[in-house]
Amino acid sequence: MSTPIPGFHAVVPAGGAGTRLWPLSRAGRPKFLLDLTGSGRTLLQGTVDRLVPLTGPDGVLVVTGTRHVTDVSDQLPGIGDRLLAEPSPRDSMAAIGLAAAVLLERHGDDVVLGSFAADHVIDGTEAFETAVREGVAAARAGFVVTIGIHATGPSTAFGYIRSAGPLGVEGAPSALHVVGFTEKPDEETATAYLATGEYRWNAGMFIVRARVLLDHLTTQLPALAAGLREIAAAWDGPSRAQVLDAVWPGLTKIAIDHAIAEPVAAAGGVAVVPGEFGWDDVGDFASLAPLLAAGPDGVTLGAAADVLRLGADGSFVVPGSGRTVTVIGLPDAVVVDTPDAVLVTTRAHAQDVKSAVDGWRAAGRDDLL
Repeated sequence: MSTPIPGFHAVVPAGGAGTRLWPLSRAGRPKFLLDLTGSGRTLLQGTVDRLVPLTGPDGVLVVTGTRHVTDVSDQLPGIGDRLLAEPSPRDSMAAIGLAAAVLLERHGDDVVLGSFAADHVIDGTEAFETAVREGVAAARAGFVVTIGIHATGPSTAFGYIRSAGPLGVEGAPSALHVVGFTEKPDEETATAYLATGEYRWNAGMFIVRARVLLDHLTTQLPALAAGLREIAAAWDGPSRAQVLDAVWPGLTKIAIDHAIAEPVAAAGGVAVVPGEFGWDDVGDFASLAPLLAAGPDGVTLGAAADVLRLGADGSFVVPGSGRTVTVIGLPDAVVVDTPDAVLVTTRAHAQDVKSAVDGWRAAGRDDLL
């Protein structure tokens, strides 16, 4: 059994609609609330299960939107005041910064937080725990730390972290200095990156002392930092709602990568710990399919008895409406059948599903979103 890391708290931002997994994932019931791997646990529950051994039973804090509070509370019984509800989406910096400021108020200057998305799948518990422990050691030395995923190919769906020499921090033997971050490159650029051996995928995992994070934010975006501190100071008191209503809508909407990681890396303050575990952000149906057990002619999420394939090897079918689904002559098809919407595409076009959501939104069909 793992021993919890003293002074370490995990923050789980649980937001986003998972539009490339539509119509399974919707704004009102996004992918982090779904069991997409057939494990019997939702992605959110799996994330918390993975973190509790490192934090202890009361060390995981979830930040989500107000519309998801009831569902998150139902899935995580006993979370209580460790569930922070955002009145509206303000991107990852506001979510993680709010958690950092609340943790600082509750636990003092020595608290270290690790931020881990609610909707990712990780394979390799021991390797994950090793990376987090090294990350905490580097964070205690004052660095903003990210975990870099070993790239299995020149993906254009992820950002990249470029590393340099060893960090030289006790307790973090594999940690490296970070030179910079790159947004999703084209395939030729990604291939060149991987040939150097200096690049890893950016999975958006950050480990840092709460005080260090907020100090960096004060330097980069002082108004945002001040607003989050003001909200956190009122969070556990009677004026929370009043302060939230007054301050939250005016907070800068920005990702933590742009607000902190990129400028602090340029100044030499970011480190990366290599993550030697399997990782997937379950970004679309093409990435979801390999995470499920494959049958002789394809993958089914749901009741396999409700699916018939004829000349449709490699197809991915979700019979989610109670109807039977038959796929004929369409290898690598993706068919998702829900009570109010049906999606038919191919694995090759899985990234384009977001455009269907955009199209229905433009048509005024918010009931489908």
